[in-house]
Amino acid sequence: MATGSKPLRADAARNRDKLLAAATRAFGEHGLDAPLEQIARSAGVSIGTLYAHFPTRDAFVDAILPAQIAALDELATQALAEPDPWQGFTGFLDGLFALQAKDHGLSDALARRLPLSPAVLEACAAGFEHAARIIDRAKESGQLRADFAPADLAPLMSAMSPLIRESPETWRRHLAFFLDGLRA
Repeated sequence: MATGSKPLRADAARNRDKLLAAATRAFGEHGLDAPLEQIARSAGVSIGTLYAHFPTRDAFVDAILPAQIAALDELATQALAEPDPWQGFTGFLDGLFALQAKDHGLSDALARRLPLSPAVLEACAAGFEHAARIIDRAKESGQLRADFAPADLAPLMSAMSPLIRESPETWRRHLAFFLDGLRA
């Protein structure tokens, strides 16, 4: 739907869908600071059409990222269902960083490399609540260091984000080093 309450014309709805698809690709490949002009070209529309649908970069981010961040819900569900809390914790981190490696825009959002809108921050907060339960479960089992806190996850994501971008084939090796240091 457009900003108002009227439904979009069919051609306008197609353009909006093309813009969302192009933005999802561009943000995934280049991060949240991908040029909007490139997105418009990729969608086959003018920059004016882009701004008519998405007046700001945040409008694109708000339309795309909450659903992508919701993928953390599935990771958390799998992690909490894992009988071994340590395996659940390590599987969650592996899945989290695999998502970041596939989508640089998601990586930017999770690492909070750019300012985020309230809608995206809310989606991120829900993901961190899941992570807190996974961390608590691993600590309670005695397998995760007692001094590791959910707040430690954000700096870890920020540290891994550039590594994932610069060396996507080696991030798992570095995650293994990190996890070795966290095992109780």
